[in-house]
Amino acid sequence: MPRNDGCALDLDWLGRLRVNRNAADRRTASLAARRSVKKAHQAAWLVQAIRCMDLTTLGGDDTPGRVERLCHKALRPLRADIAAALDVPDLRVGAVCVYHEMIAPALWALGDSGVPVAAVSTGFPAGLSSFETRLREVELSVAAGAREIDIVITRQHVLTGDWQALYDEMRAYRRACGEAHVKAILATGDLVTLENVARASWTCMMAGADFIKTSTGKEAVNATLPVALTMLRAIRDYAERTGFQVGFKPAGGVSTAKAALQYLVLMREELGVDWMRPGLFRIGASSLLTDIERQLEHFVTGQYSAAHRHAMP
Repeated sequence: MPRNDGCALDLDWLGRLRVNRNAADRRTASLAARRSVKKAHQAAWLVQAIRCMDLTTLGGDDTPGRVERLCHKALRPLRADIAAALDVPDLRVGAVCVYHEMIAPALWALGDSGVPVAAVSTGFPAGLSSFETRLREVELSVAAGAREIDIVITRQHVLTGDWQALYDEMRAYRRACGEAHVKAILATGDLVTLENVARASWTCMMAGADFIKTSTGKEAVNATLPVALTMLRAIRDYAERTGFQVGFKPAGGVSTAKAALQYLVLMREELGVDWMRPGLFRIGASSLLTDIERQLEHFVTGQYSAAHRHAMP
């Protein structure tokens, strides 16, 4: 996808942003009742969820062997018989997401498959190391071969309303990424209000973020549908104002096929089919793939299997 060029920071625009929390809650609460995807359509949507998945391991006990296993799962996300029955022999995930130290093992395991490596950076997950350290971390991950960088913003800039500082920080990260795409993690569970989420989304997009992402997965509250709605409407308005399509990535707590379908439905209703592809939509996930694989096996065979019958990512 083309890079987001960004634009000048518009503080007047940020000051006028308002979000109706009750309306957002009502809108997202109605998704399950109003929209239902069944049978072959559900299977097709779940296959698309796999294509849009950032298969992730971000544990303190990560090893090259674990990352290699994750990459093999990324290249063959479905058991061979299920993939054959669904006629998706070349199915791949959108990316593999790891810490900087695991970039080299991931690149080796993925080979020339075309699946990109995404690296979390900038003092993930808190983002409170020195700015020079965070910037250097981005540069090192890009030099190591990461094609996507997931950066964490400094939450205090949002909580204190210092939008200029957040904009300048994001611009610096964007420059450090070079040709790599940059995903800005807002850590929305720490931002308190939906208006803060909206303003942080706009500031990061104005500064050149190619994706905005809900969470690190380490906060007490991670991806939620009201937060996703707020971010998607910011993306839609930004596209109307600038002509650039910015991607969206929910992460943290998206662990069931049902939840993945809800985010896909929300994408379809708010942004349209054009955004429902890996270049503009990713789901940060680790355990999600197992549940999707179980649902697809049920579609193919009519029976649910135990999770341990599917290779773990």
